Order: sequence, then structure tokens, then C-alpha cells
Amino acid sequence: MSIVIDLARLTAALADFGAGYLVTTAADGRAKVVTVDPRDGDGDSDAEGAIVLPPSKGSARNLVDNPAATLVFPPVEPRGYTLLIDGTAVGGDHAIRFTPESAVLHRPASHGDGPQPPPGAGEPTGCASDCRPA
Repeated sequence: MSIVIDLARLTAALADFGAGYLVTTAADGRAKVVTVDPRDGDGDSDAEGAIVLPPSKGSARNLVDNPAATLVFPPVEPRGYTLLIDGTAVGGDHAIRFTPESAVLHRPASHGDGPQPPPGAGEPTGCASDCRPA
């Protein structure tokens, strides 16, 4: 079950999480996962609306063939929410620029007794519990 995050609130949602993982895919289908500490691209004319990530040569190679990527931010508390962000990215020598297309807070229904969504998520709507189907 998931809570959809409005992309306008994504910066606030990211503030509720620590380091995450960038997932890219090589031409042969193998996934590459690297740890990232993102920063907001606002104010950077080359990255407006993007999330700026540290450089990774392997990830940058993958992004040439397949720009689709996912950011995964694990829960900060047991049974909490994972932040999943799908988008596209471009790798460079100094940074990876990730452009979000969709974002959700997700946890399995079996973790429904866990903590409430982080404050940056906004208010969930459309369900009787703390989340709604995506």
C-alpha cells in the first residue's frame, strides 16, 4: 500500500529520510545500486527541478543506455515507510541529475501498526487507514 507524494512536496518528504539508493539498469539487464545523499537541484540552472546526486561512473554508464532510474530511501524507523521515487537521470563527471516523475511512500499492509507517515508527506486521503492503494 502506498501514499502518493505530490512532486511539489518531494523536497519536504526527502528531508524526513537519510541516505538512499540509486537503482539503474545496465544494457544487459543487471541492476546497479549505489548509496546516495541527494540534494535539491533548485537554484542550480543545470538541474532545476532535479535531485542532484553524487557522481558514479557505473551508474552514469548505465544511464546512457537506459535513463530510467529509481531512488529508494529505506524507513528510518522499524515498520516505517520507504520512499520510492521513479524518474529519469543523466550522469556526468560531477553529478547525476535525477528528474522525478512519481513518488510514493510504501510499506506492506503487515506493517500497518508502524509509525505514521513522516510530516513532509502531507495528509493521506481516500482511505480508512494511514495509506491508500496507488
